Amino acid sequence: MHILNTETLEKSESLNYSSLYDQDFMLWIENTVQLLRNQRLTELDLENLIDEVEDMGKNQKHALESNLTILLMHLLKWQYQSVKRSNSWKYTIREHRQRLQKAFRDSPSLKRYCDQVFHDCYHDARSLAADEAGLEINLFPIESPYSLIETLDQDFLPT
Repeated sequence: MHILNTETLEKSESLNYSSLYDQDFMLWIENTVQLLRNQRLTELDLENLIDEVEDMGKNQKHALESNLTILLMHLLKWQYQSVKRSNSWKYTIREHRQRLQKAFRDSPSLKRYCDQVFHDCYHDARSLAADEAGLEINLFPIESPYSLIETLDQDFLPT
């Protein structure tokens, strides 16, 4: 772990800590970590720290939604374009399932979020699959033909 040296601390202090966030983000992070480690909590740039922590959660949720949407899109393509099935599609299905499983291991509460956004992700996947395959969207069911459990199951492939 990186510990700030005296020179770095002096540089960050001369920049005015509240404006450091906009001037040198990496230095702001290093300074914030050092302040937290030293329990100098009253010196923290709380407004920006709170924003960054919130953004971290949003980024995790966006990554989950993206992986789930891509997974569902490829399951639809697998099912509805069986003559075009490829190892590349199978690879993408496995890769995005693995990404989701890793996210759930790191943050188990994301499973609840996954359940909450499953319907919306399916609708996005449905549109993307239609566009990518050059098929009418009405070919794909309005509601997901796959349960969340099937979608995440490493061995499930629709027929």
